[in-house]
Amino acid sequence: MPETTAGTALGTANVSPLPPAESPPRHRWWILAVIGLAQLMVVLDGTIVNIALPSAQQDLGFSDGDRQWVVTAYALAFGSLLLLGGRIADLFGRKMTFLVGLVGFAGMSAIGGAATSFEMLIVARAGQGVFGALLAPAALSLLTTTFTDAKERAKAFGVYGAIAGAGGAIGLLLGGLLTEHLDWRWTLYVNLLFAAFAFVGGVLLLQRTTRDKNARIDIPGAVLVGGGLFCLVYGFSNAESHDWSSPQTWGFLLAGIVLLAAFTWWQTRATHPLLPLRILLDRNRGASFVSILISGAGMFGVFLFLTYYLQQSLGYTPVKTGLAFLPMTASLMLSATLATSLLIPRFGPRPIVPLGMGLAAAGMVWLTGLDLNSGYAAHILPPLIVAGLGLGLVIAPAMSLATDGVRAEDSGVASAAVNTMQQVGGSLGTALLNTLFSSAVTNYLDGKNPKDPAVLAQAGLEGYSTAYWWSAAFFTAGLVVSVLLYRRGVPAKNPSAAPVVHM
Repeated sequence: MPETTAGTALGTANVSPLPPAESPPRHRWWILAVIGLAQLMVVLDGTIVNIALPSAQQDLGFSDGDRQWVVTAYALAFGSLLLLGGRIADLFGRKMTFLVGLVGFAGMSAIGGAATSFEMLIVARAGQGVFGALLAPAALSLLTTTFTDAKERAKAFGVYGAIAGAGGAIGLLLGGLLTEHLDWRWTLYVNLLFAAFAFVGGVLLLQRTTRDKNARIDIPGAVLVGGGLFCLVYGFSNAESHDWSSPQTWGFLLAGIVLLAAFTWWQTRATHPLLPLRILLDRNRGASFVSILISGAGMFGVFLFLTYYLQQSLGYTPVKTGLAFLPMTASLMLSATLATSLLIPRFGPRPIVPLGMGLAAAGMVWLTGLDLNSGYAAHILPPLIVAGLGLGLVIAPAMSLATDGVRAEDSGVASAAVNTMQQVGGSLGTALLNTLFSSAVTNYLDGKNPKDPAVLAQAGLEGYSTAYWWSAAFFTAGLVVSVLLYRRGVPAKNPSAAPVVHM
């Protein structure tokens, strides 16, 4: 069956000649609902288990040192395999890859929910990451090829970007509800419901694509990039439990850099490269990848540390903590929709994405003033709304521009690169901010009585403030980079070359 994709020209992006016009899928908005549901499942699984961790730890009896691996196992598998998953989607068909990813993700979620040991839970979480790496790039690629009209595509990416940005907050709320009213295992079992609806919708609505039998998977490239990303995330994760001078920290970070450099070199030599470098060479697209990476790292300054602050410093319940994030989610969805449907088509990305970075940085700086007497409406809500508005202006436009104008055969791997940037950014941000938080707490307690509750509470505030300042630094760097990299003006459209239909 013919496959439709957006092929607008962006800079030096190559675009196929315009074939006879073909109407977009009739049920495309239902397809958006299916893709959005699957993406929500993948994104919220990065945070939904966080609130359930204390209950899972008590039930399965694992140590504080092992606790981080419940989160990291998912992030490591997901982030390190996304590019391979994107290429598999291109080679074996996006619909088939999407459905296999759904079934596998649901199966691993069921195993995790039924876990009787720490090892079983970790294997299941890593398995979720593996199948998520198939599912996420296939979902974004399907979105790219389903919406070919520029205005409709902008609206669809506005919704998708809002889901990607708000999924973490939704995961916190849903995790709190399930843990408080049912059991920690339901933070994993709930994926069966998400997957069932998305699978039925995918079978009924998605068009099947033909497989390119002449293409091959770049196995050396997959090993190099997978190993490089694994070493980077693992090295930063070790920085929390080891010192920065430990070989288990700097050794893995150095190995990651070397492997990724080797991967880049190999992509210029490979016959069927895993990540064709032409995807990265467009200026707007490269700027979008960097913006997604930085926003992913900075975003965890909100979700992770504000969650701890609300529960440990202010005594919020898990459900109340999740509810506290809802205004931020709403503001993020509003600005994401406005950015892709109104602002980017009128002003282009260069003023809009940096504005979003600046607002997010301002929200982080505002949060540094929180203390043990801060009220929600007066002190917590305003910076949350500001940060949400900023994130929406960054995430949705960057995701749309990162996949706009790529060749149809590259849409899966381009989509995977987007997800890789967001996931790796989040993983590195979590590990780095955790380390900075712990160092700030340790430094504050030096010479003080660590058994005094008031001292401990103040040490926590010192740690949170440090994490927010560093998140603000990430977003400030993102502001500078996006100003320098994005082109002036509205992205060029070539009316004689879009949409493109490939057989």
